[in-house]
Amino acid sequence: MIHVAKFYAWAPGLEDLAHWREWALGLRFPAIPGDGEEAAGPDLSFTPPLFRRRLSLISKMTVRVAHELLPFSARARIFFLSLRGEIGQQFKISCAFLEEALVRPASFSHSVFNTPVAMASIVLGLTAGYTALYSGEGGFYAGFQAAAAPLLAGDADESVLIYADEAAPEEYGRLCPPDNLPLAFGVALSRAEGRRLAWDGRNRADFFGTSKSFLRHVCLDEASGQTA
Repeated sequence: MIHVAKFYAWAPGLEDLAHWREWALGLRFPAIPGDGEEAAGPDLSFTPPLFRRRLSLISKMTVRVAHELLPFSARARIFFLSLRGEIGQQFKISCAFLEEALVRPASFSHSVFNTPVAMASIVLGLTAGYTALYSGEGGFYAGFQAAAAPLLAGDADESVLIYADEAAPEEYGRLCPPDNLPLAFGVALSRAEGRRLAWDGRNRADFFGTSKSFLRHVCLDEASGQTA
């Protein structure tokens, strides 16, 4: 049986469990930046200033989530899931290429899909390894299965799943998703007894449908456990 041993989520304007419970109930929403403004990032005061200054929002969110999941993220393999990845960095590279016909190596190195979890591993000194997976539309369940597989097989006692997405640039127009908002969350999965969200790997519960349905379920489960 697999259980959630620790949980953390972050989005602009949603920074504690009470906020996330209200979000899960449809009573609160992430803060939307004004025209031309960038979404505020999480507090990364535990990292060197020069390091965090170069990070995109998705990388900042991933670093914060991984930090909040310590000590699990330091000793267990991380499974990083995302639908859009470093889409903001990729858009900047595309614009620069169209305008200048070149791609700067420094920009490219921060645009690859595994950049967020790699940056978290570097700054937090995580050595248990990671796997970066493109979750695709409706593919969150497959990513969760990948994170749970080592536990179900008895090859590991813990693993960490982190999901993160930043908003697609407005220039993508109708290709942007309806809820085009940045968010990141993570769960430390454990085989230990007495934890919440027990799952035996034999069925696909409704809350596995999307990343947000899973997040909503965990938020409500965590909140009920906190007040129990």
